[in-house]
Amino acid sequence: MYRAKRILILTADAGFGHRSAANAIAVALQELHGDACEITVANPLADARVPALLRHSQVDHDRLVRDMRELYRIGYEASDTSFPSLIVESALTLMLFEVLGDLIKERRPDAVVITYPMYQAPLAAFFALSRRRVPVVTVVTDLTTVHRLWFHDVVDLCLVPTEQARELALENGLEPDKVRITGIPVHPALARENRPPPLIRRELGWRPDMPTALVVGSKRVSNLDTVLRVLNHSGLNLQLVVVAGGDDALYERLQATEWHGVVHLYNYVSNMPEMMCAADCILCKAGGLIVTEALAAGLPILLIDVLPGQECGNAEYVINGGAAELAEDPIAVLETLYHWFEGQGDLLAQRAARARALGRKRAAYDVAEQVWVLAEAQASLEEGQRPRRRISLRRLFSRPKVRERRLNRSEG
Repeated sequence: MYRAKRILILTADAGFGHRSAANAIAVALQELHGDACEITVANPLADARVPALLRHSQVDHDRLVRDMRELYRIGYEASDTSFPSLIVESALTLMLFEVLGDLIKERRPDAVVITYPMYQAPLAAFFALSRRRVPVVTVVTDLTTVHRLWFHDVVDLCLVPTEQARELALENGLEPDKVRITGIPVHPALARENRPPPLIRRELGWRPDMPTALVVGSKRVSNLDTVLRVLNHSGLNLQLVVVAGGDDALYERLQATEWHGVVHLYNYVSNMPEMMCAADCILCKAGGLIVTEALAAGLPILLIDVLPGQECGNAEYVINGGAAELAEDPIAVLETLYHWFEGQGDLLAQRAARARALGRKRAAYDVAEQVWVLAEAQASLEEGQRPRRRISLRRLFSRPKVRERRLNRSEG
């Protein structure tokens, strides 16, 4: 008897990007296959059985990257080497083995999708010991600077956003036929939206006839107050739409501000794709998700903050691609916006054209289809009552060999 294909998407809430990518894939699967698929989006780190140190790391991550950036940078770079990454994977296996194993046994997925890199090593251990193998797809959510924990030979597919990320995957031991470029999944609403920006602005309650800048903050953006204060007193003919990104303290300060122009304030929003399609440009930090969404929407990007580690690669990618500029202080923000909007806005139009060229607004659909193919194959295998695929000794012991190759490269 035909049954719905079961797809388990594993994510985390360390920032917005991993969860948003997971949700985008889930929406795309639902749109493409409807009742033919049964989708579960889960955050294993939220399970009470996970040690508090790891469970709370999602919340502490925001404080660390904002208040102790140099420490975060050192930790990121140190763990992105052979021996430390092996130690990290061993620790993650001990801490997450039971939780992930129970999820696999309870949900009985036909495919597992991963949008957060901590789950691959524990899954590999569970598959090896349980003799139950499920197709695994990892979706990398950083553009070019990608930590080696993302790359693990347990995967059937590693879907990456750029050629640079693909090269890193190959350098870290993945076979070429497992690595494909899809882009980072963004909400399918970005692919569906075809209304002109003034119409969207009117429906959102904004001024449809004014140049509009979308400003997105969060607990990780350290200098947004100062940037907004300069813009508020700049005299620019610019409508500001400011999203605090769930930073309650920032939102309260924004509400208490005496604004001298047209400003719309939000704390946390669920319609960011719509807002992006209504704006003329975006001011944000160099997070993988928001940068990717902005490219998909064809938005020029003014980067006002770049966190150490993977965000440096994100910034370089969009700046070198001509879609963005980096403003290192509030005066530079003002200068850039002035040049973008002066005259007929020719420079703004150039940045927008480059953003559209780099954007992959249908990435979620591309990922969903590749996941679906694996899930269908797995379901057919089980429905045909064929023996479950076991991990051979060669497969079981291949990972140390991969690690040995990677180590040899790093030493060379």
